Amino acid sequence: MISLRYTPLPASLYKENRDRLAAKLPAGSLVIVHSNDVYPTNADGTHFFHQNANLFYLTGIDQEESTLLMQVAEDGAHHDILLLRETNEQIAIWEGARLEKEEGSQISGIEEVIWSDNYQSLIAELMPENKQIWLERDNHPRRLTYVQTRNERMADALKANYPDSTYESIYDILTKLRLVKHEEEIEQLRRACRSTGEGFIDLLPQVKAGMGEWEIEGILAVGYMRRRSRKFSFSPIIASGANSCVLHYISNHTATKDGDLILLDIGAEYGHYAGDMSRTIPANGCYSPRQRAVYNACLAVHKKAKQLMLPGIVKVDFERDVRAFMAIQLLELGLITQAEIDEHPSDPPAVRRYYMHGCSHSLGIDVHDICPADAIFAENQVWTIEPGIYIPAESIGIRIETDVVVKSDGVEDLLGFVPIEVEEIEAAMRG
Repeated sequence: MISLRYTPLPASLYKENRDRLAAKLPAGSLVIVHSNDVYPTNADGTHFFHQNANLFYLTGIDQEESTLLMQVAEDGAHHDILLLRETNEQIAIWEGARLEKEEGSQISGIEEVIWSDNYQSLIAELMPENKQIWLERDNHPRRLTYVQTRNERMADALKANYPDSTYESIYDILTKLRLVKHEEEIEQLRRACRSTGEGFIDLLPQVKAGMGEWEIEGILAVGYMRRRSRKFSFSPIIASGANSCVLHYISNHTATKDGDLILLDIGAEYGHYAGDMSRTIPANGCYSPRQRAVYNACLAVHKKAKQLMLPGIVKVDFERDVRAFMAIQLLELGLITQAEIDEHPSDPPAVRRYYMHGCSHSLGIDVHDICPADAIFAENQVWTIEPGIYIPAESIGIRIETDVVVKSDGVEDLLGFVPIEVEEIEAAMRG
């Protein structure tokens, strides 16, 4: 009996994902995708296991030492093999039993399931039979790590042992496939966003000046786990005062002060799908006039961006138009001059002094979900909308973020129920 904290997606969805991938590959291809490793901490400790997103997208399997093999024939026909770690009495006692073959098949829709101990012998059998070997490699343009993934390590071993084979990457293909979400995926994202927003709403009346940023993080963590999230979908940002101007501040170690703003960039995970929301609230429950003015300027940009996000719009053009509208708001706040705007009206460089990141990123299994550099908005894509204004000299950093599904006539706001106007936030904080 499979028991999960979340409601799993149907095996038919993962089969369709494999069908779509196979249709993009030539006959004689062999696809090899591994799970992530369980990474060590110190002594005998390990980090929380986090599954490789592409393996999950193709199988639904959330277990270490798992591998997908796909043999592609003519016209997109394919034979799939799932390798799983075999459970034993010792594993069952210390860690909990792993999936049985029947359970792996039930989740993934793959009929042939074998134990991972057979990997090397199976590879030796399959490699000579296939013309091209398609491997998974994380080519995200902002990825920076010195740690080698299991996929990368296994790829190095394959190339060393089978140097005459032709190797390709499935990254670009999966990037385009994952950009448009199935309705079942959008429903998981709705669940993640519902938990994200409800946890934030529960938090608002509890916030008081003098609280530690870590206390706020703790309240959110409890709220998310009560709603069946396993964890935050990313390291939460609880940034008060001057910390609000640090874009990726995650230490959350400072006590809030009366008069501070608190920028919260937070999200709950549900069934491997990520919520991602930002709101900026006053520690004492009431915005100052200047804070209110900057907040409302950022909110005006937020609303404009929602209007601009339509099918057929090229993302780079969208980002440029958002910055051009931001320039008007920064001018009214006295932060930039008309002369600076006139230098390059369609995309004033001065804007980047106070708004230095993009407005939107794709959202899905990963918080910064993979997407093509030349992305064009289309129906059933899911994006964030998150303009920000950061004024270090005034210790004012404001970011307002929601998650939206692109529709034919606009967007569906997955966090539309969450307070966003100044008056709504102040009223919610009064309880």
